[in-house]
Amino acid sequence: MKLKSCVKGFFVFAMLFVTSAQCQQLVEKRVFSTKNFVTYGGKTIADVSVGWESYGKLNQDKSNVILITHYFTGTSHAAGKYQHDDVAAGYWDAIIGPGKAIDTDRFFVISIDSLANINVYDPNVTTTGPASINPDTGKPYGLTFPVVTIRDFVNVQKLVLESLGITNLYAVAGPSMGSMQAIDWAVTYPNWVERMISVIGSSESDAWTTAFLEHWATPIKLDSKWNDGNYSSVNAPLDGLTASLMLITQNALTPEFFNQIGKEQLDYNALETGPLNDINTHHSIVEWLRSRAASRAKTMDANSLLYLVRACQLFLAGHQNDINSAIAKVTAKSLFLPASKDLLLMPYHARATHQKFIAHKKVSTIIEYEGPLGHLEGVSGVSQHAKHIEAFLQE
Repeated sequence: MKLKSCVKGFFVFAMLFVTSAQCQQLVEKRVFSTKNFVTYGGKTIADVSVGWESYGKLNQDKSNVILITHYFTGTSHAAGKYQHDDVAAGYWDAIIGPGKAIDTDRFFVISIDSLANINVYDPNVTTTGPASINPDTGKPYGLTFPVVTIRDFVNVQKLVLESLGITNLYAVAGPSMGSMQAIDWAVTYPNWVERMISVIGSSESDAWTTAFLEHWATPIKLDSKWNDGNYSSVNAPLDGLTASLMLITQNALTPEFFNQIGKEQLDYNALETGPLNDINTHHSIVEWLRSRAASRAKTMDANSLLYLVRACQLFLAGHQNDINSAIAKVTAKSLFLPASKDLLLMPYHARATHQKFIAHKKVSTIIEYEGPLGHLEGVSGVSQHAKHIEAFLQE
């Protein structure tokens, strides 16, 4: 372990006698498996396995559980590190841990990989989805895998919790697609959920959002290697997947952020020499975006992205035709944290949901994020609302 990452100067010597766990919480990935899982659409998946990890300790009556539900390209790695020399900690490490907003000295925090998780080839992810082997054929499911919904993600999480003897959530919280899961928990299993935190989220995929999400799927389907979903891991449609991830990344950020990157890191100029002289040469900002997307694509699966897109497109809290009837069932206290510059799940989503909660006389609070990261304020910038989350969990 590099001690300089934890202390400076004089305190380095003292830290020689302090365990490394005090510097960074280490976490272990576990796996839950179940048989014959029936989806919301009525299809049966013979074998389901998902990864999960936890932080803090479960108290004796199992009343201190907080479930963290992850975002579209995320995993159950919400906090801590697997090894001391990991480059980065979990995505919400800024607010999950000893003495932090979600205090693991007090709470048992758990997070679970989604079905059809896009990060199939990440060694720390376990998921069942289109890249999994169909036991009936011995080959990957591909597009024969059943359509899955946000409700299915929630129901798998419920099975994991029940396997640990947990029947109540002190809180459920998540950003983006995780917010959809958190809201669905509150409306579907109200007797379970005491508090719900929706970060950069929505209670439904409206017409605009459904059409918007379809653009993420299109590049994959146009890649000749996609082959109607029938491809091998060694001949995958990585060009299409990379193009999709470029779209997702830009949609999740803001013009302000991109312009800052162009100015401070790339010396971007509209009249760059390369693009001026060669149609096959791209601007520096395009190459910056593409290189990051291509790097991420190496551990991801194209078909899984299509399934996650569809799950989000199908989302309506409670999975009923009438969202008001679903919201009427909520008993949890709720906190909505949209980002004012979000171009993906724009703040009107959270505002409308909050107003519906208020109209149904639910206890609900809304506080908007500020900052240049847009949708990613709910992931990378979540620490700015640490005090609001901490206060909400004290109520």
